[in-house]
Amino acid sequence: MKLVQSLDMSEFEPIVLLHDVEGPLRAFVEGADVRFAPAPDVHVWQPGERVTLARIAQLPRDVLRMRAFLHAHDIRIVHTNEGPMHATWSLPTRLAGAEHIWHHRGNPRAMGLRTQAPLSASRVLCVSNFASPHPGLWSAHGKSSVVHSPFDTSIAQIDREAARRTLESRLGVEPDTIVLAFLGQFSARKRPLVFVETIAALRRLRPDLRLVGLMFGEEFEPGIEARIRARIAEIGVADHIRIMGFLRPIEPWLAASDMLVVPAVEEPFGRTLVEAMLVGTPVVAAASGGNLEAIRNRGTGLLARADDPADLAAHVLELIDHPDLAETIAHRARQEALRKFSVEHHVKKVTAIYREVLAA
Repeated sequence: MKLVQSLDMSEFEPIVLLHDVEGPLRAFVEGADVRFAPAPDVHVWQPGERVTLARIAQLPRDVLRMRAFLHAHDIRIVHTNEGPMHATWSLPTRLAGAEHIWHHRGNPRAMGLRTQAPLSASRVLCVSNFASPHPGLWSAHGKSSVVHSPFDTSIAQIDREAARRTLESRLGVEPDTIVLAFLGQFSARKRPLVFVETIAALRRLRPDLRLVGLMFGEEFEPGIEARIRARIAEIGVADHIRIMGFLRPIEPWLAASDMLVVPAVEEPFGRTLVEAMLVGTPVVAAASGGNLEAIRNRGTGLLARADDPADLAAHVLELIDHPDLAETIAHRARQEALRKFSVEHHVKKVTAIYREVLAA
C-alpha cells in the first residue's frame, strides 16, 4: 500500500484488484483512498491444491476472462505479491501482452518461483538475496533483483522511555527487569520454542536476574501454542514468560523492550528486525536466512548460532553486561535502517524496474 500511495500519478495509474470485495482488505483499501476494482470471478489457485479435471476444464474460461479484463482496463503491468496471485495471474498476463512483476517474499525453494517464474515473469523482485532464485538452466535468477521492503520510518520517533513506563505499569514489572521480546507467528520456522529455551538458559546462567520474556503473536500452525505452554510449564519458566497474543500497535511494546530476540530460521527478510532497529531496540538473532542481510554482526545487532538457545542466551547476556555496546549497536542500527528501508528508497527502485520492463 505504501508503494501504491507513493507512485507518481502523472506517470502511473495504479489500481488494486480485489478477489474478495467483501473481505477486510476492501475496508483497508478504501480507508487508504486508493482506486480499486473487483477482479474477474475466477478460481484462485492455492498452494498445494490438487489439480482436478474440473479445475483444468475451468482454466481456459478463467484465463480468457482475466486477459479480457487486462485489455479492457489497458493494464500494462501486473504486480503480484504472493503465491496464489502469482499462479493465478501469470498466464493471462502473458497472453494479454502485459508485463508481470513477480514480487517474491518467501523461500527460494518455492515451487512457483522455480517452475513458473522463469517462463512467465517479466521481472522477479526479491525481498532479500536469501529469497532470490538460485542460478540454473531453468531459473529466474537472471531477471531477479533484490528490493527490500519499505518501512514506516516515522516509528523511529517513538519515545522509548514513555513506552517503557507504560509497559511497566501494565505488566506490573520492576524498572530493573530485563524485558526480552519475541514477535511473530507461532510457527515452526519462527522457532518460538527456541525462545522459551533461551529464557530457560538465561535463568540457569543468571538465576538472580530479573527477567521476563514477552511473546507477541498468534497461533499459525494448529497445536503449536499448546506445545509452547506445555514446554513453559515443563521447564519451570512460567513466572518469566508471558504470551501476549496479537497486539496493535506493536511498536510501543517493541520500543519498551530491552532486546528483540529472533530465533527464526530461513526468514526471507524479517520485518520485526528492522522495526526493532528503527525504534532503537537492540536485536539478537539466529544467523540464518535473511537475518544475515538485515543485521551486520556486532555492527547493527548480534548473530547467534541457529537453533542454539545457549548461544542466544550468551549473546543476550553480552548486551546486558555491556550496556554501552547495546547503545552503540542500537544507534548504528537505527541510522542504517532509516537510510536503507525508507518508503522513498523502495519506491525509487520499484519504479525504475517498471520503466525498464515497459521500455523493453
